[in-house]
Amino acid sequence: MSPEMLASLCLFAFSTSITPGPNNAMLFASGVNHGVRRTMPHLLGVTLGFTFMQLAVGLGVSAAFEVLPGLYPALRAFGLAYMLYLAWRIATSAPAEQQSKAHATGERPGRPMTFLEASAFQWVNPKALMMCVTAASAYAPPDRPVMGALVVTGVFFVAGMPCVALWVLLGRLMRSMLQDRARLVLFNRAMALLLLASMAPMAQEALREGLF
Repeated sequence: MSPEMLASLCLFAFSTSITPGPNNAMLFASGVNHGVRRTMPHLLGVTLGFTFMQLAVGLGVSAAFEVLPGLYPALRAFGLAYMLYLAWRIATSAPAEQQSKAHATGERPGRPMTFLEASAFQWVNPKALMMCVTAASAYAPPDRPVMGALVVTGVFFVAGMPCVALWVLLGRLMRSMLQDRARLVLFNRAMALLLLASMAPMAQEALREGLF
């Protein structure tokens, strides 16, 4: 890979990892509601789950989308449905003191995503899937597919970890501003709407293709 191509890949990885999307919206909300420590499994699940998916796509899993043309629309439909559920979960997330009361009474409080949930979510996250397919097809040299897949995966791992961590830290910094319960409820609902807004392009594409 030439230095120019590598620089272009780094810019692509950074810009797609830092911009708002389903992963970053949920990490930001989790940072506000649960803090950095409790969000770490979610953060690691996003980072390592995406890294594994990028490597798998680069090594040839993307060919499955060509062999099975209905696979990607099915994953996209499931992903959109799951994102609706996640938006509801964010909108109804309980403030910290309410979570403590729920623990004390044996009720199930709001909780951050687990490592496995966040890792599995990458495979039904339309933005993440498109990032992987685009990077693998545009930046991996066809004459050295394995090395290309490793380079693309490594760049995304190095660029992605600090980008998603930044969203968690920003959420944690805003936590002190959202101590008031009414403000926190309003924030959670706004983040749920932001997550729904991030679904709009994928939903429009699905409607154009007659998926729904």
